[in-house]
Amino acid sequence: MACYVTIILSIVLYLVLNLVEGAPEVPCYFIFGDSLLDNGNNNDLDTAARANYPPYGVDFPDGPTGRFTNGRNIADFLAEHLDFDHYIPSFASATGDEILEGVNYASGSAGIRNDTGSHLGYRIYLGKQLENHKVTISRIADLLGNTTLAKNHLNKCLFIVGIGSNDYINNFLMPDVYQSSHLYSPTQYATLLIQQYSQQLKELYSDGARKIALFGLPQIGCIPDQLNQHSTFFCVDSTNKAVQLFNKNLKALVDDLNTNFSDAKFIYINMYSISSAIAITLLNNPCCQISKTMPEGQCNPGKSPCLIRATHFFYDNFHPTEIGNNIATSRAYRAILPSDSYPMDIRHLVRANNLYYDDQ
Repeated sequence: MACYVTIILSIVLYLVLNLVEGAPEVPCYFIFGDSLLDNGNNNDLDTAARANYPPYGVDFPDGPTGRFTNGRNIADFLAEHLDFDHYIPSFASATGDEILEGVNYASGSAGIRNDTGSHLGYRIYLGKQLENHKVTISRIADLLGNTTLAKNHLNKCLFIVGIGSNDYINNFLMPDVYQSSHLYSPTQYATLLIQQYSQQLKELYSDGARKIALFGLPQIGCIPDQLNQHSTFFCVDSTNKAVQLFNKNLKALVDDLNTNFSDAKFIYINMYSISSAIAITLLNNPCCQISKTMPEGQCNPGKSPCLIRATHFFYDNFHPTEIGNNIATSRAYRAILPSDSYPMDIRHLVRANNLYYDDQ
């Protein structure tokens, strides 16, 4: 009952906040990650990991845009919470001075590791996303006058990074395709991922990021794909334990980064506990008809989804519905429970002062 009440409060809070209009809380907002945040970067890639066809986007004003859900994703809802009057454009489509307000680099099937998701085709892994960000910085420098002014501008932006799920779903948990589970134990693999992730985040910092929200991994052991693979109605404990190893290390990394970079603030969003709370109140079976061919687990092209999508947590075998994204983002932005974020939520992060220096 308590969890149900928190979900209702979260929805009410979201509606109240969006009645208040004003200037964005940050001048710019940049997004890195995977299909949970992708808004079209994969559309023209040679990959099976695409969502630019119906029934994806059935509830989005522009229809299928490459978002892996029926409507808005986490990146979109967060833009609304931040009072942007538009959604942040994908790197593939961003042009002109709109990049001053942010760019979305996220790519379906992408991971921390370069090889993650390679069996699906081309994907923009995190290292490549960081390369794309350098292209954006160069363009911003041209618009503002020089690189120093560009980085001063970036100092004031919000950066979110949500990645790592595919390093399990489309790597470690596929022993017939990838060698990672043969080479490493779950503990070793989580350590390896965090070591690489740490270097990537330090690169992001060196490129001017000062307010960075890191999204932890959800309960991957509870997604329909895992339940199907293990022929069970219950969450796969071994998968969730592996994910928790990563999340524990990620939270510790936030402490390390905040200690080493005192002019920046990194925060951890606990998607594991947030997704657990949402799943209690919503149906766990996917809303759309699932394809039996590549990409297996995604929506069958052209087939109608379930009618009452607000009752489902998952749209396909991997991705949340719009309602799931809505609730998760609301709690990431404004924590309901102390466990939702660490050491603060996104609302406090964007309002934190003195995290950047204009003379850098």
